[in-house]
Amino acid sequence: MSIGIQTAAYIAASVLFILSLGGLSGQESAKRAVWYGIVGMALAILATILGPGVGLSVVLIIMLVVGAVVGTLLAQRVEMTGMPQLVAALHSFVGLAAVLIGLNSDMTAHEFATNAEKIIHEAEIFLGVFIGAVTFTGSIIAYGKLSGHIGGKALILSGRHMFNIMMVLVSLTLMIVYMNGAGSWSLYLMTLIAFVIGAHLVMAIGGADMPVVVSMLNSYSGWAAAATGFLLGNDLLIVTGALVGSSGAILSYIMCKAMNRQFLSVILGGFGNASGPAMEVVGEQVAIDAEGVAAALNDADSVIIVPGYGMAVAQAQSAVSELTRKLRAAGKNVRFAIHPVAGRLPGHMNVLLAEAKVPYDIVLEMDEINDDFHETDVVIVIGSNDIVNPAAQEDPNSPIAGMPVLEVWKAKQVFVSKRGQGTGYSGIENPLFYKENTRMYYGDAKESVNGLLPRLA
Repeated sequence: MSIGIQTAAYIAASVLFILSLGGLSGQESAKRAVWYGIVGMALAILATILGPGVGLSVVLIIMLVVGAVVGTLLAQRVEMTGMPQLVAALHSFVGLAAVLIGLNSDMTAHEFATNAEKIIHEAEIFLGVFIGAVTFTGSIIAYGKLSGHIGGKALILSGRHMFNIMMVLVSLTLMIVYMNGAGSWSLYLMTLIAFVIGAHLVMAIGGADMPVVVSMLNSYSGWAAAATGFLLGNDLLIVTGALVGSSGAILSYIMCKAMNRQFLSVILGGFGNASGPAMEVVGEQVAIDAEGVAAALNDADSVIIVPGYGMAVAQAQSAVSELTRKLRAAGKNVRFAIHPVAGRLPGHMNVLLAEAKVPYDIVLEMDEINDDFHETDVVIVIGSNDIVNPAAQEDPNSPIAGMPVLEVWKAKQVFVSKRGQGTGYSGIENPLFYKENTRMYYGDAKESVNGLLPRLA
């Protein structure tokens, strides 16, 4: 394949990636957008391996086949509940690839026409390795927290911000030393420091804020890919990395606004931590059975369903969809309220509901529906905790203080489907469970919702 044909293929792939990102902004166009991305990536891979400078060796073919098989098996076996962990793991691969490519380029002899070219090349190596190393360990810690292998509580070290600043300053110093011909040792030392930075930044973030972390790491992986593209002289990798990096940064910013967090504090890994003791929750959780919930639903005219990660764990989306169908058939106004950070991945709940064929037009974002709760007869909360926690408004010392939440407690009746009396993933107590108009509908979400269906009029 000539350079001209490869360039044309790269341009076509870039256009497809842009169309893919644009289509993912709407639920109706998301499926088509995914196919744009698939075709674009296939075109990019073919143009690269068949283009000039890359020999289609036996080793390369074996690696491509192994990667394709592993990717296919993962995609087939992973549950929707495991998607956040999988995304974090894939981000770590991108970061590690950037590190390895940078280190390999450092080991390879290069000839430069001018000193400026040499400086630019070394800067590309250093930045690519630094961003990749931060992404790698940060993603591993995120995977551990999301999968439950690492506790969701934030690790708060004394003087942690100064510790981070010192590590960054040392890394910058090592960059200057490296570019002045000190040798590879400075690059290797920086890599180790960057590994620590990535791990420490994510360890300092609490479980309630993990959706933002996933988005942030997505941005980091994009910038790592873009830096690698400059290093390899691959225009498509630069464009793709810039698209991923910028879109991830924009999504992180949007989510920070939704959680009332400062974007800079997200990057520094020091947000979501309370400065004092949380308010004591008084009262008791009052349980209700399926008969009581069904009776309230039969009497209600308006119902809002708030899904959370617990719905995903129980795989209750199909049961919820059937519940919605029966209630709407009875003439009731049923809608879904989706918080921007519901679940553990941006858009998690939207995907689950679309999978269960819940109509798009009744799935509303927080800003669209939050003012309607006080006029709603019944709210059913399924596996949500932090996004419906009134402590965000009532307790200035809560780890989620100031975070906009779905104000479900303003409805006439609130039923919370929950396995037990635990505090959930983030470990934050929820006063909603103790309010007078709230009843706890204990049990597995799928079984609980299925238990309502035969009792509906």
